[in-house]
Amino acid sequence: MRRVTADQAAGLVRDGDTILIGGSGGGHAVPEALMAAVERRFLATGEPRHITSIHPVGLGDGGNLGAGHFAHEGLLKRIVCGTFVNSPKISDLAVADMIEGYTLPQGALSQLTREIAAGRPGLLTRTGLHTFVDPRHGGGRQSRRASEDLVELVTFRGEELLFYKPFPIDACFLRGTTADEDGNVTMEQEPIFGEMLSMAQAAKRCGGLVVVQVKRMAERRTLPAKAVKIPGILVDLVVVEPGQRQTYETEYSPSYAGELRVPLSDIPALPLDARKVIARRAALELFPGAICNLGSGISTGIANVAAEEGVLDAVCLTNEQGLIGGAPASGNEAGASRNYAAMIDQPYQFDFYDGGGLDLAFLSFAEIDREGNVNVSRFGGRIIGPGGFINISQNARTVVFSGTFAAGRDGERPKLVEAVEQITFSGRYAQERGQRVLYVTGRAVFRLSERGVELVEIAPGLDLERDVLGRMGFRPAIAAKLTTMDARLFRPEPMTLARDLAARPARAGSPRLALLDAFSAAAE
Repeated sequence: MRRVTADQAAGLVRDGDTILIGGSGGGHAVPEALMAAVERRFLATGEPRHITSIHPVGLGDGGNLGAGHFAHEGLLKRIVCGTFVNSPKISDLAVADMIEGYTLPQGALSQLTREIAAGRPGLLTRTGLHTFVDPRHGGGRQSRRASEDLVELVTFRGEELLFYKPFPIDACFLRGTTADEDGNVTMEQEPIFGEMLSMAQAAKRCGGLVVVQVKRMAERRTLPAKAVKIPGILVDLVVVEPGQRQTYETEYSPSYAGELRVPLSDIPALPLDARKVIARRAALELFPGAICNLGSGISTGIANVAAEEGVLDAVCLTNEQGLIGGAPASGNEAGASRNYAAMIDQPYQFDFYDGGGLDLAFLSFAEIDREGNVNVSRFGGRIIGPGGFINISQNARTVVFSGTFAAGRDGERPKLVEAVEQITFSGRYAQERGQRVLYVTGRAVFRLSERGVELVEIAPGLDLERDVLGRMGFRPAIAAKLTTMDARLFRPEPMTLARDLAARPARAGSPRLALLDAFSAAAE
């Protein structure tokens, strides 16, 4: 292992290289100094040119940081990632067809790093079927010049599956907290683990260069061996960045690092507005012991609601970055969590999700159509991408999509439309697999039925035709017993959600536990 500067490391990137980058969202374990150094070199010398950037999670602060460093014509040839939402300048380049833009499921990309590390042919999965990632619907392409097929539709043992192809890795940019003189890296201050180990292994498998950005150095053999996340045998270069922030917004939070648990009173209560009403209504679907995922956007507010209502420990909230339990963070900090019980590598979290481990998935929506299809990936001239949405929505037992009823300052643009611009969730496929699906807004609640989208609840005091049906792009089915949304959702005081949960059946455990109960009863 050699210690170098960020500029020296960036100087080793060549024209046409493929760079695999770790980290998540708003600066969570993002090797920011390395990405910035590549940009500096390009602006000063015009090199490197036509690189390919691959990262499972969107990276950026919504401006110039993260993937925004690569948003220059000539520097970036292709980008493959879960989402462009953190880097709108990348979206602009893809919309203008100046780069090859692909957005693929975050979980598929995350798991694919392990397949590459092991030298396996690629990733074979159901994730993405019947969405825009399916080659029959675009193959994840987000620009016209993105002509290569990165995903194939295959039939294996009579079943349709998607095959995600492996890619070469010339350089890999990762981040940790501390490195020793042998290149062993720990991540004690990072808010996520991501897939740092899998990425380093994948790069080595491809003969690529592994560069790790850290905050500080330690003497060899002084780091706790069990704390090492990236072994030194996988690390070529270390770059020390003493000013490294935990996220773009937070210099350091001991709660994000798992160093301590904060009082629930430190988790802010949401102001009473439409977003809180929606988060509250979604939270009414909780039950004791429920294992849940909170997606980005309005759904992250469910953690704040749960903390305010005192039910945070009655359920298990998770996020796809690998945090289990506690209160997932919201806004630009989404991806981190407070008071979590465990932090695991991101690919393993997606293994759990793909295997049906989620009782409830709380996700946002941008558009819904009459068939129950949901779009979060491309709308209004913007490319967002799916992030972890497809893995999560296709495999949870119950999916609750949440969002405002209409878009625009005055609610002039309907979000319930005749046909979505891009299918990120297929209502028909969900019906085939027997998923329970709800669509929650501040005006009304809908469910997916055999008749398509069906209206089941309306906010108190609203006129059905004027305030709901007349503002939709299609006429939904209407439940025979249309009910009124719970009045508690709209009041400033807490909803007494803890009392509701106490009256509901708890999550069922393994059927084998019944044998233990039987044995115990017999012994008594």
